[in-house]
Amino acid sequence: MNLIKMKYFLMFMLLCCCAVAKAGDYPITDFGAKSDTSFLSTAAINRAIAACYRAGGGRVIIPAGNFKSGTVVLKNNVVLYLESGATLFASTNPHDFPRQQQPVYRSQKDPGGWYALIYAVDVVHTGICGSGIIDGQGALQSPRKDALQGDLDGRPRNILLISCKDVTITGITMRNAGIWNQHYLNCEDVIVDRIRVFNHSNRNNDGIDIDGCRRFTLSNSIIDSDDDGIVMKSTGLAGCEDIVINNCIVSSFTNAIKCGTESTGGFKNIAISNCTVKQSISQLPSVFGLPRNGITGISLEIVDGGIMDGVSVNNIVISGTDCPIYVRLGNRARPYKAGEPAPAVGQMRNIRLANITAYNTGNFSSSITGVPGGLIHDISLNNIRLVNTGGVQKGDFIAHAGLVKEDEKGYPEPTVWKNLPSYGLFIRHVGQISLSNCSFGSTQPELRKLIIGVDIKRLAIQNLSVDGIDEPKITLTQVTKFSNPDRIKVIP
Repeated sequence: MNLIKMKYFLMFMLLCCCAVAKAGDYPITDFGAKSDTSFLSTAAINRAIAACYRAGGGRVIIPAGNFKSGTVVLKNNVVLYLESGATLFASTNPHDFPRQQQPVYRSQKDPGGWYALIYAVDVVHTGICGSGIIDGQGALQSPRKDALQGDLDGRPRNILLISCKDVTITGITMRNAGIWNQHYLNCEDVIVDRIRVFNHSNRNNDGIDIDGCRRFTLSNSIIDSDDDGIVMKSTGLAGCEDIVINNCIVSSFTNAIKCGTESTGGFKNIAISNCTVKQSISQLPSVFGLPRNGITGISLEIVDGGIMDGVSVNNIVISGTDCPIYVRLGNRARPYKAGEPAPAVGQMRNIRLANITAYNTGNFSSSITGVPGGLIHDISLNNIRLVNTGGVQKGDFIAHAGLVKEDEKGYPEPTVWKNLPSYGLFIRHVGQISLSNCSFGSTQPELRKLIIGVDIKRLAIQNLSVDGIDEPKITLTQVTKFSNPDRIKVIP
């Protein structure tokens, strides 16, 4: 779907949401809900949703006040509307979040069960709108005794929608989830617009997870999270396709904007534009014990099989992260469900990175790396400006490219390597790559090479510049064809 079609689709969806709203309003207080956090309003909210559904649809209204609830289940043609001054708090009793029946769609996350404050599966024409707040009380959400570990331990998401269509999420604030804040799995025709997310209360506190969705637009939003900020995944056979992310401000203690790690169904036609990555406003320490500045600005990853084809990242400003750009083809090779064979190494191609500015970043070099025999194809960097801190002393970085471990089966993150022998860009196992109008700098002097390239079929560099240096240090090994119209000197 091109951007013009996506624009008209957005307008259509918003009109549909308004049409649903006119069908009838159902205040939850009419069904027994109380603005009292010592009172559990789950049953009342679900009664309101059921009545709205039976009447053909409309809005279930959460009025101003503080309401506590366990799992509420959305239905066709029902919009949950949070008025100004309304806060929906998640209960902190795990028994108020029953494990939902296994959906038809299968996901790598199935073993952990499906738990959420707001839940829907196979629902059409639904949404969550208004200007109120959803608060998951995540710091008080504990793993379930009958669940697995890690991100499969049964803590409730704030929002979990599975195999839903025609979904609109607008205007609301979400905070303090037990785990991922909002998870859209195998959904179609979704609009998320003008939301605010602050998610710093527990482990795995992602801002938004777009998982195997088609025709999904995220725009005009502010997301601040302990774990990944905006993350696209593919935990099942469905890939992410026709995804637009635009006009967002993102902060994360880990990775701000990311494709991965799960990549079974791949990523196709992804457009990320006009976004700002900045340091979190949270004064809390990272749950993972990481530095508060964040690990990466942009991460594009295929490590569990799948194909990435057609990704555009344009007009991005990044401040403060350890690593500005991280592109990784790996071979972690996790099957999406038990009994499936391990996937083969995936593919990455047709990737465009343009008009990206990164400043005050740490000293983890940007990198574009495949695996031996698995090359990244057709990637371009145009109008890129990267300025890192610099000042890394000898002995504090990997001495040369030959010592940079492949780690193709490891977790894909620049923390694996930390300080590479380059400070600008490390390129390895790539088919075709071009750099044009790229400039680099460092606040303090750098002993490392600017660019290191290893095992590249075709490399083109034009209009490269480095602050205060006439001849940048570039080292190339096993490069079959090098287009170098500016006659940049290459050193051993």
